[in-house]
Amino acid sequence: MNPQRQFIVGTSGYSFDDWVGTFYPPGTQKRDMFALYAQTFACVEINYTYYRLPTARTIAAIDRKSPDGFLFWVKANQETTHKGNRTVAAEFLDALAPMRESGKLAGVLLQFPQSFHRTIATRKYLAGAVADLAAVPLAVEFRHCSWQSPETLAGLRERNVMLVVPDVPDIASLFHCPPTATTGTGYVRLHSRDASKWYASGADRYDYEYSDEELEQLKIFCSDCRSGGHEDLFDGPSGACRFGL
Repeated sequence: MNPQRQFIVGTSGYSFDDWVGTFYPPGTQKRDMFALYAQTFACVEINYTYYRLPTARTIAAIDRKSPDGFLFWVKANQETTHKGNRTVAAEFLDALAPMRESGKLAGVLLQFPQSFHRTIATRKYLAGAVADLAAVPLAVEFRHCSWQSPETLAGLRERNVMLVVPDVPDIASLFHCPPTATTGTGYVRLHSRDASKWYASGADRYDYEYSDEELEQLKIFCSDCRSGGHEDLFDGPSGACRFGL
């Protein structure tokens, strides 16, 4: 392995009741979860920003609670990724100022739904959304297979945007991609391999525990993201405790 390569492991969120007694000690209160989380992991995805626009005050409070060197990936708001509304970008960026100033903002994750197919209109929309948020590092996750094309990768590389490589069930309509990095950073997100639950509710969709064999396969997979930089590896909530032990 390239001695310059760094693997950063984190999870999508950290405040989960079913982690108490497995990852967190029995009796852990929600207010204490992040401090315990940061003792094991050096990075986390912040998800609440998808559901409601953040404020600088809230982001500053989260930033202050984190140790030196900790990194945050912040999920783009649903107005941008799911509702076709680019007008919130400036407000969103302004709220991230405390993390940008502290150097703890790894970037913004734009996770588009499976209904976001690759068309002329969506390609234009994506280019605009990326331009709106270009002041910070960006990563894009596609869910629909129509984005599996050399042109997609070329467009991301041209704009210095990270491609998220998702680990998802073997469903033909989902986005699948071999180990690929479009910037100096590769980004792998582990969701689930259970096709029977993929279209269930969010909690059930990600209720999946990776086996030791699957994790070994993923180690090889991530090592093949030959970008010369570092890889950020995220696991979903249900299996995150395996990485924390």
